[in-house]
Amino acid sequence: MKTIKILAGIIGLTLILLSANSQGIIITGKVSDANNNALPGVNIIEKGTTNGTLTDLNGEFRIKISSQNSILVFSFIGYLTEEIKVGQKTTINVNLVEDVQALEEVIVTGYARNPIRSIANSITSKKSASMKTEYQMSYDISYSPTPEFNTEGYSTIHENGFREVKLNPLSTFSIDVDAASYSNVRRYLNQGSLPPKDAVRIEEMINYFSYEYEQPKGDDPFSIHTELSTCPWNDDNKLLLVGLQGEKIPVEDLPPSNIVFLIDVSGSMDSPNKLPLLKSSFKLLVNQLRPEDRVAIVVYAGNSGLVLPSTPGNQKQTMLDALNRLNAGGSTAGGAGLQLAYKVAEENFMQEGNNRIILATDGDFNIGSSSNAEMERLIEKEREKGIFISVLGYGMGNYKDDKMEIIADKGNGNYAYIDNIQEAQKVLVSEFGGTLYTIAKDVKIQIEFNPTNVESYRLIGYENRLLNEEDFDDDKKDAGELGSGHTVTALYEIKTKNSSIHNNERTLRYQETKVKEPTSFSDELVNVKLRYKQPEGKTSKLLEQVVKNNTKNFANASENLRWASTVAQFGMLLRESEFKGNSSYDDVITLARNSKGEDEEGYRGEFIRLVKLAKTYKEGLSSK
Repeated sequence: MKTIKILAGIIGLTLILLSANSQGIIITGKVSDANNNALPGVNIIEKGTTNGTLTDLNGEFRIKISSQNSILVFSFIGYLTEEIKVGQKTTINVNLVEDVQALEEVIVTGYARNPIRSIANSITSKKSASMKTEYQMSYDISYSPTPEFNTEGYSTIHENGFREVKLNPLSTFSIDVDAASYSNVRRYLNQGSLPPKDAVRIEEMINYFSYEYEQPKGDDPFSIHTELSTCPWNDDNKLLLVGLQGEKIPVEDLPPSNIVFLIDVSGSMDSPNKLPLLKSSFKLLVNQLRPEDRVAIVVYAGNSGLVLPSTPGNQKQTMLDALNRLNAGGSTAGGAGLQLAYKVAEENFMQEGNNRIILATDGDFNIGSSSNAEMERLIEKEREKGIFISVLGYGMGNYKDDKMEIIADKGNGNYAYIDNIQEAQKVLVSEFGGTLYTIAKDVKIQIEFNPTNVESYRLIGYENRLLNEEDFDDDKKDAGELGSGHTVTALYEIKTKNSSIHNNERTLRYQETKVKEPTSFSDELVNVKLRYKQPEGKTSKLLEQVVKNNTKNFANASENLRWASTVAQFGMLLRESEFKGNSSYDDVITLARNSKGEDEEGYRGEFIRLVKLAKTYKEGLSSK
């Protein structure tokens, strides 16, 4: 009997090892606080890798790891980080311990002092046992909820409406690879509330995800993809997808980088989800550097200063030591910090390299060049020297999204919001090339709609990126940048001549709008035109592609189109858009499940969880 047990154990161990070597090991479990209340949104990382996941609404997780020797790191702001060696375990349940010091820091910075409760207990209504007078819904998880004085700033979004083709045949806009809005929306939902409407930029939510477009084959650094289907939220209309796929350049083939970290160390950054998270984020980036890369560190608070001169990428410990010494305190001389960062970048300029500032801040500029207009003029003046700027946003309460967006847009860069270390890994590790290396700049799209087949159209999102039609041919007009491996996706909702809903005919007093007689163009829907410049170029190149009037049923459309339209519907629901049609949270969840694909990184699965959260919050508010 004993021999049989030993033999069974050996066989079992062998099977585990074989499974680990061939497919990896699946670990599941649950993360709770000391009172066994579930903790949603906990970061779980396989130590020493970029492999990670988050706990769901019930505090549960599932992660595939490489071996039994792996160590899982459980971290959540407001709690002590815990590391657990996997060994032979396939189920790991963790109780995180409250970090008292972190809680005290949060209280000092003015965050609400709510007791720790599970998400289930924090959702109450008038019918709840506690009979509270107001509906509450929040992740009252130690560090988080809402600031007592919320001064976050967002630019107003006036949603695009339908435009009649006879009077407006051209739609022109700048591309947008920013994804800050999605992770910021996630932050709101994970903390237990719906985001402000102006925080929801639908194009950034769509472009947070990668899409399976074909890599470019010609001399141009990106390929153009188009697709036409029925519209899932309005059966009378069609949906047009226009996608760009940037060439993915291997890291070893990328040019050397001259990077300046511009880090906000003002008093407003003194909370766990700001400077500590920021330092952890930059450490991830430091580990990606090559010997030929160089990094300098500029900080600003009441004044600005150089804390690390330009240092080769093989001196990583020197960079890490400089980061570890940073502490928060004082006011925010953002303008002075920007000027010094540009000066340092210019002094170490690489003629054949990538010259870039990475600004990390909550955007709270309050001394010196503080207005949006002043910031815009400063950035526009400096970008002509060939120095690009990327922006990483942190924190909550006094977060200035509007300033961050201006700096990135005007500085030939991109903008991401870092709400947890997993997002930092996505932006600075997984998307390293796209974040830091521009392959095409001033990328503009202009679409001409065929009035024979299209009555009116609506560009979904991109409200802050619209251009005048004459801007398309003006090479002096700034537009968006495309990074290595980046994708850009835009959606148009189209009313065709066969739609059951028609706009009223409009008669002009002083001119006529005539449509050409049916010709060989009668089977065309739109003509897509695109302009771009090389990263160091001054003159744009024109590309064109015609889209035929061939419509797929939505169910037969590509995974790319179905997923992008699902994210767009979620954005419209969050914005309470008048154009959301028949969209519902249940429809979004169903469509997302049917179009999420392999989802190796888990981002699409997380999206479904966020939609469920938003649905719960919306239903709770409706029951008041």
